[in-house]
Amino acid sequence: MTSDMATERKSLVAGNWKLNGSSALVNEMNQALNACDFKDTQVVVCVPSVYLGQFSASSFDVGAQDVSSHESGAYTGEVSADMLAECGAKWVIVGHSERRTYHAESNAVVAQKAQRALEAGLIPIVCFGEEESIRDSGDYVEHCVKQVAVVVEHLGIERFAQCVLAYEPVWAIGTGKTASPEQAQEVHQKVREFIAQKSAEVADGMRILYGGSVKADNASELFSQPDVDGGLIGGASLKADDFKAICQSA
Repeated sequence: MTSDMATERKSLVAGNWKLNGSSALVNEMNQALNACDFKDTQVVVCVPSVYLGQFSASSFDVGAQDVSSHESGAYTGEVSADMLAECGAKWVIVGHSERRTYHAESNAVVAQKAQRALEAGLIPIVCFGEEESIRDSGDYVEHCVKQVAVVVEHLGIERFAQCVLAYEPVWAIGTGKTASPEQAQEVHQKVREFIAQKSAEVADGMRILYGGSVKADNASELFSQPDVDGGLIGGASLKADDFKAICQSA
């Protein structure tokens, strides 16, 4: 199913600063983004949690890059969903491939983190995607659907409807490689078809972002695909002019 309702889903562009940033960059982004009218595009900047309270966002939202799967307790170094919300976050990335790879986060942990985010009133951006070996094997659709399925099963379809998804082929993150518009569309469409098996309404409304070496010069072509509803932007989100151009492409 290629959704005929793509035009009814509001485009979303989320920046992910990763382990980058400074108070100076916060100030630069505040000025640059608040001066823009993004019209029908929703813009989010996901930053290291120490910077959340420094934003004075009016034309965009701020979000965090991770959240604890625990509510509270003896978990030194972790940050709870309630804490993030109290610091001004409205969104949070969960299950980014770097968390899955470097911190051994399982699909079950990602689902638990999405639950904690929703309980605190945050919108989780749930990431999924395949490594290059899985892409080469031809099993990439099944791999991606399984990652999403665990979250659906844990949350239930009604709560899952409050999430945003982000497809990030691991082989295209920070490598300079980008999935072609056709490759991105294929996975987005197949994941939407899986969700439609649970609820056609949720599938039609679910925003699925693409993340993986998105730049100002390739954003428009990627975002023009019927099942691509915006992007999760890494390196280009650290440069105000590039990030604005990508947001305007959406």
